[in-house]
Amino acid sequence: MNLNYINKMSILVLLFLTTTGCYKQSKDEVTSNQDKTRPNILLIVVDDLGYTDLGAFGSEIDTPNLDALAKTGMTLTNYYVAPTCSPTRAMLLSGIDNHLAGMGTMYNEQADNQKNKVGYEGFLNFQVAALPNILKDSGYHTYMSGKWHLGYDEDTSPKARGFERSFALLAGGAGHFSNMMSILGSKKAPYRNDDVLIDSLPEDFYSTEFYTNKLIEYIDSNHQDEKPFFAYLAYTAPHWPLQAPIKSIEKHLGNYDDGYEVLYKNRMTKLKSLNLLEHEIVNSQPLLEDKSWNSLNDEEKKRSSKLMEIYAAMVSDLDQYVGNLVSYLKDIGEYENTFIFFMSDNGAEGHPLDKSFSEYGIANKLDTCCDHSYENMGAADSYLWYGPEWARAGVGPWRRFKGFTSEGGIRAPAFAHFAPLNDASVKSSLIHVKDIMPTLLELANVKHPGTHYKEREILAMQGTSILPLLLNKVDRVHDQNHIEGWELFGKTAVRKGDWKIIQEPEDDYFSWQTPLADNYKWQLFNLSDDPSELNDIAEDNPTKMLEMLDAWQNYKDENGIIIPESVMGF
Repeated sequence: MNLNYINKMSILVLLFLTTTGCYKQSKDEVTSNQDKTRPNILLIVVDDLGYTDLGAFGSEIDTPNLDALAKTGMTLTNYYVAPTCSPTRAMLLSGIDNHLAGMGTMYNEQADNQKNKVGYEGFLNFQVAALPNILKDSGYHTYMSGKWHLGYDEDTSPKARGFERSFALLAGGAGHFSNMMSILGSKKAPYRNDDVLIDSLPEDFYSTEFYTNKLIEYIDSNHQDEKPFFAYLAYTAPHWPLQAPIKSIEKHLGNYDDGYEVLYKNRMTKLKSLNLLEHEIVNSQPLLEDKSWNSLNDEEKKRSSKLMEIYAAMVSDLDQYVGNLVSYLKDIGEYENTFIFFMSDNGAEGHPLDKSFSEYGIANKLDTCCDHSYENMGAADSYLWYGPEWARAGVGPWRRFKGFTSEGGIRAPAFAHFAPLNDASVKSSLIHVKDIMPTLLELANVKHPGTHYKEREILAMQGTSILPLLLNKVDRVHDQNHIEGWELFGKTAVRKGDWKIIQEPEDDYFSWQTPLADNYKWQLFNLSDDPSELNDIAEDNPTKMLEMLDAWQNYKDENGIIIPESVMGF
């Protein structure tokens, strides 16, 4: 299929007619024509990328390929996800809240009162019809490469949920080279090649390169048959452990010697110059435990700046290999007809992980598994993360980071790119990850099965298609009465219009071991006045607090949320 010579206006007309219901095809017409007109879909998800980590979002890291896609597409500055990875991915592939889709909490982290409860299975459950299943049923090739994290068993694997071909890391993370380093525990990280568990990786394995090349291999195997493809490229970078090839790291040598406070300032300035922030926005505040750059000695500064160099290398490598994939699509004539959606799964990772995951023995792992000499930092046998100070620069104006229900944990960089629709625009209206599946189905002219699928009852999607927004037919898809909620490990939040309430530790990481959410202090913010969530105005707005607490209760009841009796220290 080569659409390079198709007039873009005809594609726009077709999209308008199909998405507004003005054009109806007979079953025979669908069979003969649909595959030739429907777009390919490329869904790119990166892992723990901060809001400001791309050049298009204010970064100094060289990301020309992703920047080009964002700047010629639609940049989404108010895009929400879950506080961590697998709950986000469950919503992305179901269009339904994670507490209903099986990831009410992360795998193996169920509190006693959550165990054996529907919505808390620890995998993408069968109350939902998965996006790849539906697209495959409707004539799409379906391919996946990268992180799955939505089921370890064969019947919950990518293949079982509709991917025709897949190479998948099953766990939440892993080392980025061939030694199969797990992020928790001492066993090898688990991978599936289609439906087969594998024992080893190629000697030259580097996650970002390998996942990209594998996806290209899948697309290439069938691209002559004129069927559209759905390709899910789920990178593990830049998730810890921070690892990258030496040549990649060397490109960033010395770039962060001025420290994280200077980096934060520079990125905020760049965000404003790109008109992605209001100029009067107030800087976020460091946490009490954060160390000032000047309080570090020379050796600490040297090692800390190298952590950020490795992180930057991982991000720039993501850009390089996405560029390779885009070049491949252009070479085979599929670029013009490929809808690309890019997103991070949550905010930047800022936890002191040896303390946050102390029960998993990370501190012991650090002492026994690896070589952390300065020269070896970033190698396959190193196990590193960059901490809260660099993460603050990564999330930019937002409060906190991954794992929290404040903005730094749940607001992520995202953009959409489709050649026939691109108008180099920026949209600041609220969009949620649940909205992506209905968007992709509408774009593909595929109907969700509703409440029954493959002889089982399922839940209807909760998300709203943003295709009218992408077509510039509306300025927003959610009005001021729309409610979005979040809960993970007892940290909670709900947003209604510009108002938001949250429950989470106010000053430190570790005051949240046994949350009593109904009794813990709620904080209230007006995001239109205070997007960085600096000023809790709950006491001054009792009527608004009652309204927001009612919104929380409705969200909690509608999605079967079970507040955990106890939580891990994350």
